[in-house]
Amino acid sequence: MIPITHFIALDDAEIEESFVHASGPGGQNVNKVATAVQLRFDARRSPNLPEHVRTRLMELAGQRLTREGVIVIVARNFRTQERNRAEALRRLVDLIRQAAQRQAIRRPTQPTRASNRRRLEEKARRGDIKAMRSRKPPAD
Repeated sequence: MIPITHFIALDDAEIEESFVHASGPGGQNVNKVATAVQLRFDARRSPNLPEHVRTRLMELAGQRLTREGVIVIVARNFRTQERNRAEALRRLVDLIRQAAQRQAIRRPTQPTRASNRRRLEEKARRGDIKAMRSRKPPAD
């Protein structure tokens, strides 16, 4: 089990990993060894995700989400499979944790009377400055 939060944990069988050739660092080794990790997680069919977390996760996944509801994360930053596997899993866990956090409800507020007064005074001051620029000196 992979712990996500106190209430959410993923089963190891829900995550599918495949290894592909990576571009980037590695020298000649990069052409011989498949070090990049492609991690796949079926968010739509996961029994361990609550419904509200599932819908938010699918919104947050963006282009990493396929039409079938599978999240695909590719990690190729490191030269070893182990570090790339850990990086891909960390990214998935971070994404699910972010989806599990409740969004704060935005409550619209009114500006205070003092802030309105300050804003209007500043507007008047700027208007006076601009008006002074356009006045022509009196002709003698």
